[in-house]
Amino acid sequence: MTRPIRISVQIPPGGTPNYAVWRDTVLRAEDAGVDVLLGYDHFVVPAITGIVDGRPVVDEDHPPLPNFESWTALASWAEITSRAEIGLLVAGAGFRNPDLVADMARTVDHISGGRLILGLGAGWYQPDYTEYGYEFGTVASRHAVFVDALERIENRLPQLVPPPVRKIPILIGGGGERKTLPTVARFADIWHVHADVETFLRKNDIVADHAQRIGRDDREIERAVAWTNPDDAERFAEAGVTMFQVSALASGGYDLTELKEALAWRDSRS
Repeated sequence: MTRPIRISVQIPPGGTPNYAVWRDTVLRAEDAGVDVLLGYDHFVVPAITGIVDGRPVVDEDHPPLPNFESWTALASWAEITSRAEIGLLVAGAGFRNPDLVADMARTVDHISGGRLILGLGAGWYQPDYTEYGYEFGTVASRHAVFVDALERIENRLPQLVPPPVRKIPILIGGGGERKTLPTVARFADIWHVHADVETFLRKNDIVADHAQRIGRDDREIERAVAWTNPDDAERFAEAGVTMFQVSALASGGYDLTELKEALAWRDSRS
């Protein structure tokens, strides 16, 4: 199964001076030629200082930052954009009734003309839960909620009238080998992971093995990683990755320089 190289950009609202600036950045990214526009799903902005072993490191003493809600924003992106796919990296499964999420996703899919990617995850940032009155639980309990949500969304989508414009791709992020990767093999159309090439290759083999066990062709799953530089991207591409995710943060003035570098690399390979 051959896929084109695609560039996505995550443009989170955390820290944005106002909605107009955030909106303008989304439009600038689409005009630059990005393939996928991604938000996030946080009620409280996590001040992420780095990624260690695929997990965010957060400055817990950071003061509150301006923020906006994700799904209402996605509906606006569906109207103001015309070409790029849109989605979240990723929505928290425990924040909303899964059948409602399916209906929300179907609606945004129609607004966008069939450009929605449904990103979903188990959730990880405790303030999102405690500040808004959700039970944080444990890794195991959040994962159980996540799998239940995926099952319910999968069952609800074909029941909706009208149905989605297309089969909405499910994006799952993460690299947990005991829980996340078997779930990727079962449900994901796109798998996103933060990892170096060697770690990716090992985890990729685990995904393929789990898919084989349940009778699924793992080539149905698009592989996605965070962008670092053109040299790493070449190595990832050789390993089967076809989506590369750039981050554009408000703290950097929503600088799209790195995005344009990734787009130039993509275009140089065509």
